[in-house]
Amino acid sequence: MSVHTKKGIVTSTKMQKTAIVTVYTYKVHPKYKKRYRVSKKFMAENPANLYQEGETVMIKEARPLSKRKRWIITEKVQLQK
Repeated sequence: MSVHTKKGIVTSTKMQKTAIVTVYTYKVHPKYKKRYRVSKKFMAENPANLYQEGETVMIKEARPLSKRKRWIITEKVQLQK
């Protein structure tokens, strides 16, 4: 079984031990062939509230942790300049 991972930005940490991570992907319009950005929000486990808003993180899929939470934040991603 492969583990699904995604890279996103933490957009909210208002809940205890939970963060909202926004993941951006690009799609191509079938007729006009223009690329456009699509965003999706995931509720992810934020153990001990280690990650703050604005940080880029990796999340991985896990067993259901609550009604809407099925992802765990695994690490902070260092952006290269």
